[in-house]
Amino acid sequence: MKALLIFLALAVPAKAQELVFDIAPVEACIRAGGGETCAGKAADLCVDATPGGYTTVGMGACTGRELSHWDGWLNIVYQQLYAKLAAEDAAFQSHAPKQAEALRDMQRAWIGFRDAKCSYEASQWGGGTGAGPASVSCHLQETARQMLYLQSNQLGD
Repeated sequence: MKALLIFLALAVPAKAQELVFDIAPVEACIRAGGGETCAGKAADLCVDATPGGYTTVGMGACTGRELSHWDGWLNIVYQQLYAKLAAEDAAFQSHAPKQAEALRDMQRAWIGFRDAKCSYEASQWGGGTGAGPASVSCHLQETARQMLYLQSNQLGD
């Protein structure tokens, strides 16, 4: 009977960690012109406020949640900039290199660079548990940097 109770206790799925996450501090920082210093603000607050936030799982989850916001913003800014440049390319009909194609090529190369850089960052942990949070943090920083770069080109009319 005791073995059955232990088995049943193990069979119950553990409750997922409840993150205390709010993206508002990052959004306010961006609106205030904080630039790259904005990246990581929500993740840091999440780590502080979430029970177990200082574990590698907690840090990775908090940083991953913020990364998903930056990635969404990056995709929106990229799509808007690509559409704007494609329209300009079509309107000018010149033999100059097409801006939209150059943007697409640059973005594809950037993705490869980001992934390689963040793999390198993770490799410095020698296979330890810090590799996961290091990789997610790197992806967050690089994605934020790229979103802000593309946004500056978008707004530079």
